[in-house]
Amino acid sequence: MSPPVDAILVGLILTSFVLLGSSRFGSCIRVVAFQGVLLGGLTLAAHADEPSLRASLLALASTGLKGVAFPWLLSRALRDADVRREVEPLVGYGPSVLMGLVGLAGALWLASRLPPPSVTVSSSLLVPVALFTMLAGLFLIVSRRQALMQVLGYLVMENGIYTFGVGLVQDTPMLVELGVLLDVFVAVFVMGIAIFHISREFDHIDTERLRTLKDWTP
Repeated sequence: MSPPVDAILVGLILTSFVLLGSSRFGSCIRVVAFQGVLLGGLTLAAHADEPSLRASLLALASTGLKGVAFPWLLSRALRDADVRREVEPLVGYGPSVLMGLVGLAGALWLASRLPPPSVTVSSSLLVPVALFTMLAGLFLIVSRRQALMQVLGYLVMENGIYTFGVGLVQDTPMLVELGVLLDVFVAVFVMGIAIFHISREFDHIDTERLRTLKDWTP
């Protein structure tokens, strides 16, 4: 096993738990940015035996988008929405962390049941960490009321998918990988605009209140 890779994967687990237990939007954005930096390091570590320009460019693009561009866009949306913390999520922060522990245990169990994949990263933590990160992101999407936290959940889930891709897919063309990053960039950009317009029209970004919208009848 590779110690740098294991350290990065443990960092992904810890940052996911921080997101599950945090209510401060600013802190959550910084944690997601740190996850982006970790994924850039994972990209380089996955090709440490055979360094290449392709791996370096992909790591740079991943770090630039996930660690800098996305957090900057979301920080702007946060300033425009003028909110600082999540209030009354659908699932509390303590239970969210407990659900995270259950999800981690489930990911470890499921990974042990799956057939051993052909990997580029020599770590037994790769598959369970990727599964857990995706589950943590999905849980944030369905358990939080604020649109900004749901966007962060989407990014965390995509980070888990990216972890799978870096560690398991060996010969994916770089154009495909960069295309996926571009798709995520466009999605986050559109979500940031949506958050701004929701805040401007309704003075909040609580998606639960959108359920009360009805067709107007004279």
